[in-house]
Amino acid sequence: MNKPAPITQDLLTIPRKLPEGPVNLVGLTRPALREALIAHGTPEKQAKMRSNQIWQWIYQWGVRDFSQMTNLSKAYRAELAETFVIAVPEMVTRQVSADGTRKYLARIAGGHEVEVVYIPETDRGTLCISSQVGCTLTCSFCHTGTQKLVRNLTAGEIVGQIMMARDDLGEWPRPGEGSGERPRLLSNIVLMGMGEPLYNFDNVRDAMQIAMDGEGISLSRRRITLSTSGVVPQIAKTAEEIGCMLAVSFHATTDEVRNHLVPINRKWNIEALLDALRAYPKASNSERITFEYVMLKDVNDSDEDARRLVQLIKGIPAKINLIPFNEWPGSPHERSDWERIERFADIIYKAGYASPIRTPRGEDIMAACGQLKSATERERKPRREIEARAGM
Repeated sequence: MNKPAPITQDLLTIPRKLPEGPVNLVGLTRPALREALIAHGTPEKQAKMRSNQIWQWIYQWGVRDFSQMTNLSKAYRAELAETFVIAVPEMVTRQVSADGTRKYLARIAGGHEVEVVYIPETDRGTLCISSQVGCTLTCSFCHTGTQKLVRNLTAGEIVGQIMMARDDLGEWPRPGEGSGERPRLLSNIVLMGMGEPLYNFDNVRDAMQIAMDGEGISLSRRRITLSTSGVVPQIAKTAEEIGCMLAVSFHATTDEVRNHLVPINRKWNIEALLDALRAYPKASNSERITFEYVMLKDVNDSDEDARRLVQLIKGIPAKINLIPFNEWPGSPHERSDWERIERFADIIYKAGYASPIRTPRGEDIMAACGQLKSATERERKPRREIEARAGM
């Protein structure tokens, strides 16, 4: 009996296992995109060049149709279209506030929804994006926290929010045009929407690395701010693997009050959080930590709180964003009086810290800080309450 002939084919030329169903290229990092092309059958020697070309079409020029990628052969474009898609979240609704703020309701896989907010200003345009559907943190002043966590967003769904907003703003350069040849309407990203970004670290990191890539969306790391409620073990990792600006939802100057306002404090208290933050500016070469502090009447807005705050952050390069509480139906808190907010800000300013009072934006469309919650969830809760009252 003859032995079978030995396999002599170069392993590098054998297509790797193909994924089942169409694969969305949005959200794949450069190495992952290259690997996906190789798995599809692109020769390994060509894969780097092809992935660079496709990357530029998707992220620099916003192209979603393979047939428009004219520096690829027609046959190759047809092959790509059979295996891959270029998909971003679906814009379900778009509301525009009297102050120009835009709020988008975006639908993702599974029919879930998240909210995305674009805030235009004279010197910048800031997009507030979400990292989770719902949230686990149950912060008492936050409307989003009343919606249970459904799931983490994928990297594609996170960076896709940026792409969806750029579609609406009409700011993709024309093919062949450089990204710096026209004014940036969307110049800044804040991860301050629905969810806790550091509970979805890997997907947030991959999405932000895509957003910062110089051959695509090309946002500087200093124009990206990640806001965390204090997931201490992930803070150093954020510095090392993302390196963006950091904001922390602080909101209280004692553990007793913060335990109530930001329940994650029961796991990682103020002392543990501040120890992690002291190392962050040096590790990431960021300029300052932003401390977000929502002003709640008779809860955290006393002169004593202001003085304690100054002492707590001593030695940390910082600024303090004072946020007048944005009320929502059923909220247990009230906004501090304006005179009280100004007095609080004055104490911090005289101690040598910047203490801007954030101007509420988009309140008339429930787009202000702490007000985000998907429309279906807003409708679902009243419906449950009506049914409960009726004994249904």
